Amino acid sequence: MAGLKHVLLALLLGLGQAWADTPSAAPAMLLAEQYAAHVDVTQYWVSEKFDGVRAQWDGRTLRFRGGGVVPAPAWFTAHFPPAQLDGELWVGRNAFDTLSGTVRKVEPVDAEWRQVRYLIFELPGAAGDFSARLRQMNTLIEQAGVPWLQAVEQTRVADHATLMQRLDAVVKANGEGLMLHRADAPYLTGRSDVLLKLKPWQDAEAVVVSHVPGKGKYTGMTGSLEMEMPDGQRFRIGSGLSDALRRQPPPIGTRITYRYQHLTKNGVPRFPRYLRVREDF
Repeated sequence: MAGLKHVLLALLLGLGQAWADTPSAAPAMLLAEQYAAHVDVTQYWVSEKFDGVRAQWDGRTLRFRGGGVVPAPAWFTAHFPPAQLDGELWVGRNAFDTLSGTVRKVEPVDAEWRQVRYLIFELPGAAGDFSARLRQMNTLIEQAGVPWLQAVEQTRVADHATLMQRLDAVVKANGEGLMLHRADAPYLTGRSDVLLKLKPWQDAEAVVVSHVPGKGKYTGMTGSLEMEMPDGQRFRIGSGLSDALRRQPPPIGTRITYRYQHLTKNGVPRFPRYLRVREDF
């Protein structure tokens, strides 16, 4: 009987662990609209837009945007505060592929995670407007005393011209762009203009539908990717493909992220450039 109890206990513990490791529903998050020149920038806090992996801490577990548990080492989150946090896992500018390789490993590598920072920009569900939440955020992170847990620096700007100067400085330093968060906004989820993004280019996603053979120096490799947009329109991406990608292009059906200047009168992206495979964390 004692042996049976031990077996039942082990099974229950195993089920509990499996339940804990099962992805939950995707956490509700605030998503940004595009910045427009008529916006009164004096009403917003401004920060750098970090090209990282979005993650939310629910007070006990760190989860990806899709709801899956981030396989971080136990020491990484051991002293996080028992409060909800929203932010980006980040290792540096122009280093998304390195970060992605680190956070996708089921068995985390300590040496790689030592380079990762969790940059916080919101307190989900907290009371007060964003300015008040910002003060709470800074206090929580300071009290936690975790070197890799950091608040995203937020500043104010006087006008559109100053904002554009700030954007120019960030982009010249290989940054992605800026985020603007309305100072008097309560905590919201979903897409809203209380959060704006400002970049010198647009990002979008499309699905690979075929590989177009290359010519000249690309003979025997992929010359471009034929892509399909959500509305069914098709276009080709040749810019931004490395030789390695041309030899082993993303499989048909892969969703990728690309950058472009603007849409043509026919509704297709102008000067599209391959950025990366879309990671469904």
